[in-house]
Amino acid sequence: MSTSLHRKIVSRGELQQRVADWRRAGDRVTLANGCFDLLHVGHVRYLHAARELGGKLIVAVNADASVRALKGEGRPAMPAEERAEILASLADVDAVVVFSEKDVRAIIREIRPDFHAKGTDYTAESVPERDEVEACGGRVVIVGDPKNHSATEIIRSRSRLGLRKS
Repeated sequence: MSTSLHRKIVSRGELQQRVADWRRAGDRVTLANGCFDLLHVGHVRYLHAARELGGKLIVAVNADASVRALKGEGRPAMPAEERAEILASLADVDAVVVFSEKDVRAIIREIRPDFHAKGTDYTAESVPERDEVEACGGRVVIVGDPKNHSATEIIRSRSRLGLRKS
């Protein structure tokens, strides 16, 4: 992994320090999160739209066990370290952190983002962490294009075609 990618993938403690540095420099902070099991164009559009909110974009990636709890056995399709590395390679992303909880409430409390960006499969009212975001002084923003791309559907299609993980 290149040094620049390695610098983007951070621990929770490193993330808190980086956010403090960014805030001292006058930057706003946007948090996006998800499994990102197989990166697809819907993810790229979601993250690009999140970045357009301004400031720094942090992507929180579900750890393998939390993906399995959310998506079922056989998931994730690739390990968290690889998903984080792929996300860190995107120009729109400033930092990536892997988290083990089922949702990002703890990270929201730790970094107090200005914006919590969620995809169009949510409404501002249906975001599970909305109360935590608002309690920390942030705002939930729905971004990206209509939800018509899905890692689950890509995996199902491969399965129907008889293709297996290699």
